[in-house]
Amino acid sequence: MSVDLDQTPRSLLVCDRSSFLDEKNRISSQVEQLHFNYKVSVLLPECSSAPSHLDSVLNSFSSFYLIRKLPIHELLDKHFLEMAVYQGNICRLCLTLDKDSFQLLGFEGKLSRFTHRTNSRYVVSVDLTDSSMAPGGRGYLRLLTGLRSRLHLKCDFLLSHHPGETYASSLQPLLSHYDWSEHRPEISTHALTHLSCPAQLTSDLQSCDPHSFLEWLGAVDGDISSENSPSSFLSSFVCPEPKTTLSQALSISVCGLLLPQDVHRLIQEIRCYLEQPLLESWVSLTVHGFVDSPVSWGGSEHGVLRGGENFYTLLMFHDHTYHLHLATGAHDICPP
Repeated sequence: MSVDLDQTPRSLLVCDRSSFLDEKNRISSQVEQLHFNYKVSVLLPECSSAPSHLDSVLNSFSSFYLIRKLPIHELLDKHFLEMAVYQGNICRLCLTLDKDSFQLLGFEGKLSRFTHRTNSRYVVSVDLTDSSMAPGGRGYLRLLTGLRSRLHLKCDFLLSHHPGETYASSLQPLLSHYDWSEHRPEISTHALTHLSCPAQLTSDLQSCDPHSFLEWLGAVDGDISSENSPSSFLSSFVCPEPKTTLSQALSISVCGLLLPQDVHRLIQEIRCYLEQPLLESWVSLTVHGFVDSPVSWGGSEHGVLRGGENFYTLLMFHDHTYHLHLATGAHDICPP
């Protein structure tokens, strides 16, 4: 067997247990720090169809735009900065470049923390609210010249905005010059029956090993059977012991460019759902960040070329307690 295949890539997993009723819980800040989400998965045990209030929240996720082959320098357009960028909480442009592109750009940056010995990748991170980056400023003109006259970078972009903001109208001058389309997040549901499930998913007892739990949850989301023999050639995956069987469950996924604010509203609705009597005592929610985003948690550099995984799973219980698992590849900083 190849040495590379024989070695399992290292990963980082941070686990936290707390209560939504604890004023010091950090759920809101942790949800907001994963900015670029492409998928949310929800597992509702002993449920056959999505409750109407939960379905309403899922269908109210914000729409987003896909703009194809947009020159990077258009993001420095004065009108776009004033109407779309300066109105937000985060006004930073991040570029991850190979060595040749970095030298061609001619702007300050730093060596990627994941480049190791080859010094082949660099990160340019620009605070667009800095005085030097005001339109007409020295730094602004230097970066604009590099992007417009030397580097000529074009990318496909996903853009989103909060409902009710003027951001959509501010995009029209930009959109009118390029190939673009507006999209709604895609929602899919999958009804499951006789689902093997770890028996220790309770808030008052220690859960099963978090790695085993996340592996089981990923298998459920991927519709991978856990009814296998340990000696099976195709798959030896089995549900962690001790286990029980759910007569039914509902797996829901939402895909697109998903805002942390929409995820937070979904969490609050699930909490209300869990307060209903005669329900199974838990619900899981998993949020996946984009694999190819240049940043992951907060504004931290993402090891996009060396794995790329970044997600968190929130296991919520009827008594308002929760277990939080934050995971990323080895080539990222530790999640907050």
